[in-house]
Amino acid sequence: MKQSDALKLTMLGTGNALATRCYNTCFSLEKEEKIFLVDAGGGNEIIRILQEEEISLAEIHDLFITHAHSDHVLGAVWVIRMIGQMINKNQYEGELRIYAHGQLIKDLQIICGVVLMKKVTDLFGGKIHFIEIGDGMECTIIDQQVQFFDIQSTKLLQYGFEIKEYGLVFCGDEPLKEELQQKADHARYLLHEAFCLYEEREKFKPYEKHHSTVRDVCILAERLHVENLILMHTEDSHIENRKALYREEGAKEYHGNLMIPEDREKIWIVTAQRSA
Repeated sequence: MKQSDALKLTMLGTGNALATRCYNTCFSLEKEEKIFLVDAGGGNEIIRILQEEEISLAEIHDLFITHAHSDHVLGAVWVIRMIGQMINKNQYEGELRIYAHGQLIKDLQIICGVVLMKKVTDLFGGKIHFIEIGDGMECTIIDQQVQFFDIQSTKLLQYGFEIKEYGLVFCGDEPLKEELQQKADHARYLLHEAFCLYEEREKFKPYEKHHSTVRDVCILAERLHVENLILMHTEDSHIENRKALYREEGAKEYHGNLMIPEDREKIWIVTAQRSA
């Protein structure tokens, strides 16, 4: 398998909204120097993380924002600010495409209108292009067909996506609803939130927050015959030994390849045909 045939997934952050010992969950997908940024966390730390990972803002032309919670959207304001400044200095070629549902686009434009300079917001509708997504809508991003889907959250409208060529399913930061589980049936890769250990459910109250435990997700992935399960959006009290603890609990229920990435960790996403 050639790396040029794979998608490089970089977990820029792995923590939940209140995590302070790791960054909020967001990641990039890269193929042949084309970069797709998925969420941006809750602050300007995203800029430093991108710099340290040598992910150039000049190469980011596609940004997807899942929903309007602060730990997903506020970092996007900083990305927009920095790219807007680059556009105005002729340091950025092409346009920035921002994918989100309609209400989130309106909300984000309001936030940007309050906190960003007019010479950046004047780029909206031109070099900074907002694309309203809907359930089942497909877009070509980093040369892949990306299909967005409504995760049917009862808390706040939120979208995930599927890249069928790679068997990759990302279901946002809530449990995959029963009526959507066919999307992950025999998935090659499933990116799923895991708020905490099952044994600590009384401490962290994941169900009250519309989240899952490691055990819950692993039971689901086993039943759906998922090949590779990637856990994210976790609490950070066990950051030093999170991998070992989560793997120990998960391995009791799931017999596929369980991954608990740290911030900055890279995962090569390959198709079954290309990995053979």
